[in-house]
Amino acid sequence: MGITSLVYINFDLLSVGIAIAGTVLLGSIIFFNNTKSITNRTFLYFSILTAIWGISNYLEYRFTTIDATLWALRLHLFISTLHAFFFFQLAYVFPRENVVFPRWYRYILIPIVTTVMIVVLTPFVFSSIATLAPVGEVTRATPGPGIALFILVAFGLLLSSLVILFRRVAKASGIERRQSLMLSIGMSLMAILILTFNVVLPNMFANLSFIPLAALFIFPFVAFTSYAIYRHHLFNLKVATTAFLGFMVTVFSFVNILYSTQLSEVVINITAFLIVLIGSIKIVQDTLSLKTLTEELGEINAQQETLIHFIGHEVKGFLTKDAGALAELSDGDFGPLSEQAKPFVERALAQSRQGVDSVSNILKAANLKKGTVSYVKESFDLKALVAEAVERSRAAAKQKGLELSLTATDESCQMIGDKNQISDHVLRNLIDNSINYTPSGSIAVSLKKENGKLIFAVKDTGVGITDEDKKRLFTEGGHGKDSQTINVHSTGYGLYIAKQITEAHGGIIRAESGGAGKGSTFTVEFLAA
Repeated sequence: MGITSLVYINFDLLSVGIAIAGTVLLGSIIFFNNTKSITNRTFLYFSILTAIWGISNYLEYRFTTIDATLWALRLHLFISTLHAFFFFQLAYVFPRENVVFPRWYRYILIPIVTTVMIVVLTPFVFSSIATLAPVGEVTRATPGPGIALFILVAFGLLLSSLVILFRRVAKASGIERRQSLMLSIGMSLMAILILTFNVVLPNMFANLSFIPLAALFIFPFVAFTSYAIYRHHLFNLKVATTAFLGFMVTVFSFVNILYSTQLSEVVINITAFLIVLIGSIKIVQDTLSLKTLTEELGEINAQQETLIHFIGHEVKGFLTKDAGALAELSDGDFGPLSEQAKPFVERALAQSRQGVDSVSNILKAANLKKGTVSYVKESFDLKALVAEAVERSRAAAKQKGLELSLTATDESCQMIGDKNQISDHVLRNLIDNSINYTPSGSIAVSLKKENGKLIFAVKDTGVGITDEDKKRLFTEGGHGKDSQTINVHSTGYGLYIAKQITEAHGGIIRAESGGAGKGSTFTVEFLAA
C-alpha cells in the first residue's frame, strides 16, 4: 500500500489528531492567561470536551462487535450532550470574568442536561444494532423514542448559544465587538456543521457518510478563535509562536500513529503523542507565566523609578538649600566666621555639593533610562572643552599630590553635540574618576584627531580594573568590587551616564587596564564635524 493511499484511509484519524492538538493547546493558552476568569475556565473545559468529542466520534465506527459499537454510539451521545452544554455555558459567560448563574440555570437547565446524559446511555435512545457495518464505516443503530429528547436538547442548547452570542455582538462595541464576532462566527460554523452532518442527516435522513469527517467541523472554531487572538494582539508574539510550535510538534508526533502497524507501536506512539501534548501545554503555561512576571516587573520598575524621582528631587532640593546657606556663610554674607567655624562650614559645603552631585547622577541615570533626556546639539570646539575640564580638576589633583597633564593635537577639533552634557558627564566624569581612584602617581589626558574621529583619553596610574570589575563597568549602579572602599561617595552611575551620553552622540566609550594596581585608560571617540 502506497503512502498516499495510507494517508487517505487514515485521514479521519489525522483530522482527529490535529483537532485534539489545536483545541487543547488553544484552551490552555486562554486558561493560563487568566485562570480566575469564568470565561477562560469554561473555554478550557469546552476545548477539552471538543477534543474528547472528536475522539468518541472516531471510535464509534472502529469496533468489531455489536455490543462495543452500541456502547460507543451511546457514549458519543453522552459526550455530545455535555459538549452542547458547555457550548451554551461558554456563550452565556463570554467575555465576563465573574458570573453568578441564575436559578433557572442551576435548577432547570442542569437537571435537564443531566437527565438527558443518563437517558442516552440506555436503550431508550439506541435500543439495538440490526447490522454491524465493516470497520471504518458507520453503523446505524435502531433509534428509540428518547432520540427526540436528545435532538431537542442538543438543538436547543446550540441554537440558544448562537442567539446569545450574536445578541452580545450587537450590544458590544470596539475591540470587544470584533473579538465577540470572531468567536461567534467560529462557534456558529462548528455548531451548524455538527447539527447538520452529525444530528440531522444521520437521525432524520439515515445519511451516515459525513460522520467520519466530524473532526473537521472543529476547525472553524479553532481557526476563528486563533485569528481573534492574533488580530487583536491578545497575547504577545512569544506566546503565539510557542503555541504554534507546540501545535506543529504535537501534530507531527501524532502522524507516527498513522503509520503504526503493530499494537505495541500504536501504544508507544499514542503515549508519545500524549507526552508531547502535555509538554507543549506546560511550555505554553511557563511562557505565559514568564510574560506575566515580565509585565509585573515592568510595573514595579516603573513604580520604583517614580519613587526615585520623587525622593531624588526632594533630597536634591533640601541639599541645594543647605549648600546655598553654607555658601553664604562661607562667603561672609552674615559676617566673618571664626577660625574654628570656617573649616567646619567649608567641609559641610563641600559635602552638601557632593550630595547634590550624587542625587543628580541618580536622577540623570533614571532620565536616560526612560529616554526623557533632550540634547541641545551645536558645533563646538572639543579641544577647548577638554582644556577647561582639565583646569577645573587641577585643584583636586594637586590636593592628592597627583600630576595632571594634557596633550592635545594642534588640529581643529570641531564636533556637533551638547557641549554641556559632554563636558559635565563625560570629560569631567572620566577625569574626576581617575583622580578618585589614583592614590599616587599621574593622570595623563590626551586628545587627538585620527581618521575623522576625535579621540579623548584619560590614562592613570591608579588602582586599575580587574576582569571581574570590567563586567560591571558602564552598567547602571555598577560598582567595582572594592570601589566604594577607595571612593566612599561613588554612586555607580557616573560611567553609566557617560556611556549613554557618548552613544547618544554616535560615539564609543571603552576602558582598558592591565589589572589590579596597574592603572587604567578610558577612551572616548566622537565623530569630527
